[in-house]
Amino acid sequence: MTATAMAETMSPKLLEVRERAKRNPQRRFLSLAHLIDEEALKRAYRRIRPDAAVGVDGVTKEQYGLELDSSIADLLSRMKAGSYRHQPLQRVHIPKDKGRTRPIGISCVEDKVVQGAVREVLEAVYEPIFYEGSYGFRPGRSAHQALRTLDRALMRGEANWIVEADIQSYFDSIDRKMLMEMLKERMADTSLLRLVGRCLHVGILDGDEYSEPHEGTAQGSSLSPLLGNIYLHHVLDQWFERDVLPRMKGKAHLIRFADDFAIGFEREDDAKRVMGVLGRRFERYGLRLHPEKTRLLPFTRPGNGGPKGKGPATFDLLGFTIYWRRSRTGSWVPGFKTRAARLRKAVLAIADWCRSHRHQPVKEQHAALVRRIEGHFNYFGVNGNLRSLRRLVHEVARAWHKWLRRRGQRRPLNWTRFQDVLRRLPLPTARIRVQLWMTP
Repeated sequence: MTATAMAETMSPKLLEVRERAKRNPQRRFLSLAHLIDEEALKRAYRRIRPDAAVGVDGVTKEQYGLELDSSIADLLSRMKAGSYRHQPLQRVHIPKDKGRTRPIGISCVEDKVVQGAVREVLEAVYEPIFYEGSYGFRPGRSAHQALRTLDRALMRGEANWIVEADIQSYFDSIDRKMLMEMLKERMADTSLLRLVGRCLHVGILDGDEYSEPHEGTAQGSSLSPLLGNIYLHHVLDQWFERDVLPRMKGKAHLIRFADDFAIGFEREDDAKRVMGVLGRRFERYGLRLHPEKTRLLPFTRPGNGGPKGKGPATFDLLGFTIYWRRSRTGSWVPGFKTRAARLRKAVLAIADWCRSHRHQPVKEQHAALVRRIEGHFNYFGVNGNLRSLRRLVHEVARAWHKWLRRRGQRRPLNWTRFQDVLRRLPLPTARIRVQLWMTP
C-alpha cells in the first residue's frame, strides 16, 4: 500500500495522530489504544488476503467473516477486558538453498486482525520519524527505490567504500525487553503496550511440539516487520544519523531494507572507523553480524585505463550483485544482476513445481509458469540484467520439457516437438520492467 492509499483508508483520529507525530518527532503519546475500535479491526480484516494460510484453529478468512460484526464485537470486548490471548503460531518450514529451511509462523485469522490493527496505530506513530535510508516494509517504499539511491551514490563517487553487512538470525535475536523499552520512549499507553507484548510472547506449535521462545519476533506475523524496523531504527538508523554522520569527513549513505543493509562511504578512513565499531554497536542490542558475510570492500569506479569488461569488486544487496560495467557509450556505470544464488533458487523452485504438476493440462501448466516468470521479472527486470532474465527463461523451458517428457506419453516429446509447444504457448520474453538508472 502506498503512503497516499494508507492515508485515505485511515480514520480521522489516526490521521490526526500521524500529523502530530510529524510535527513533533519527540512527542510521547499517552493515549492510543482507543484508536483500535470496531472499524479499525474491520479494516485489518479486509487487508488479510483471501487465500491466506490458516492457523492452528483451522479457520479461514471467509469462515471468520460469516459473522463478522459479532466476531469483531466479541474480539473488541475481550481486548478491552484484558482477556484476549494470542493463540499459538502454526510453524511451517519454507525450503531455502542447500537443503535448509526458513521457519514461518502462521497466525489465526483473529490474531491477524489484532496484529493489523496494532500495526496501523504503530505506523501512524513511527512512519513520520523513520529515516530516509529505511526502505523495507514501509508504505510507498520499495527495494527498487533503495537500489536507485545506491546507484546515485555510486555515480556521484559518494560510495567508494562499501560495508556489506549480514545480521545473523535477526528476527529471532531481537531482545524483547529492549524492544519494549524502545516503544515506551514513543508511547506511554500501557494498554497498547500490553497488547504488543501479547503479540510478541506467543507459543509456537511445530508439528506436535510446543515451545515458547523468549527472544525474537515471529517471522510470518504481520506485525513482525514493523517491530523489526523499530528495533533497527534505534540500533542502526538513529545511531548512523545522529552519531556517525556528524563525525564523517566525507559523504556516507546507509541503505537498509528490513535487516538487509549496506553503507557506502566516500572516504576509506571513514569506512574503516565505522567498520571498527559496527559489530560492537550491534552486540549491545543482542545482535551479531556474520563474521564471514560482513566485510569492507573498495568499490571505486575503475579508471579510464581499466579493462573493457567488469570492474574488479562486487557486493550483494537485496538479491542483486552490484558491480562496475561498461555502458554502451563506454562509461563505467554500476551494474545490477540477479545474484547467482537467487537465480539458482528461482530455477530450482520452478523445476520442482514442474515435477509435482507435470500431469496437469499443459495449458494450465503454461499459465502457472507465465505467472511465476512474470513475478520474477517484476522484481529482477532492471536495466542491465537482461542476461540473467534470459537465463531464467531458458532454464524454465528446459525444466518444463524434462518433466513433460515424463508424463508417460506414447509418443516421446523430443526437443523439436517441444518447440512446437512453445510456439503455441510461448514463455514470456525477457524484458526490462524497472529503470534504476539512465544509461549515460
